[in-house]
Amino acid sequence: MTDRPGNSTDGLFAGTAWHYARFRPGYPQVFLDEVFRRANLDGTGRLLDLGCGTGQLTLALAAHVAEAVGMDPEPEMLTEAARQAHARGISNVTWAHGSSADLPGQLGRFRLVTMGRSFHWMDRARVLTALDEMVEDNGILVIASDAFLIRPITTWQRTIADIQRRFLPNGQDERPVPIANLFVRHEQILANSPFPHVNRHVYDFPRPWTIEQVIGYLYSTSLPLRHLLGDRQTAFEDALTTALLDLEPTGEFIEPVTLELLTATRTGD
Repeated sequence: MTDRPGNSTDGLFAGTAWHYARFRPGYPQVFLDEVFRRANLDGTGRLLDLGCGTGQLTLALAAHVAEAVGMDPEPEMLTEAARQAHARGISNVTWAHGSSADLPGQLGRFRLVTMGRSFHWMDRARVLTALDEMVEDNGILVIASDAFLIRPITTWQRTIADIQRRFLPNGQDERPVPIANLFVRHEQILANSPFPHVNRHVYDFPRPWTIEQVIGYLYSTSLPLRHLLGDRQTAFEDALTTALLDLEPTGEFIEPVTLELLTATRTGD
């Protein structure tokens, strides 16, 4: 149904880039507007999007800066990001292969550094120390987080999790553990960093899904689902489709989303 090439075996998200670009949700306009306002984006300055994936946040912000750099440890993600940028006619983005462990490196200085759905994969305190050398005096950090699709919020989301467990028994559905100790909130780490002044905004909104989008999303995560399913992939998709249509014959589903935006600076407002 949604299978595409790209099956390298290295890296946390290897083999997921095609699905990641097409089925990972973007960011709502109200969120982007707040980033524009907080960062005073006026078409000048430089942006670093750290852990950029296929560029969902990079490309949404690129028109509001002079130059953007998207950095990710997965080469396939960067290839797909460059393809997406070309398709949209966006030419002011450079794609850099590397991880947060490579900072500060030789990337230069930035007015804005963003981390969309990626900060939890990093050694947060070390990254913030490295960014102190890279962010301009009046610069700002933006950290965006929302929840994973499979969570016990709605009946249809629980159904997805149950079917995935049925096809991946014996703990195979356990995901890689983030580096960050998530019992320590991002705000606590920032409070003890060079960027201690934090503003928090939370956006609650409904996110619509089709069954195709759900399956594509599942193939975009750090769990190598297609690899683990093997020749059971079609059976998995059929079982999931049948179960979801039994719940909602229209094939349209609504996820209640909570998106958190943290903006952090060296000094307060």
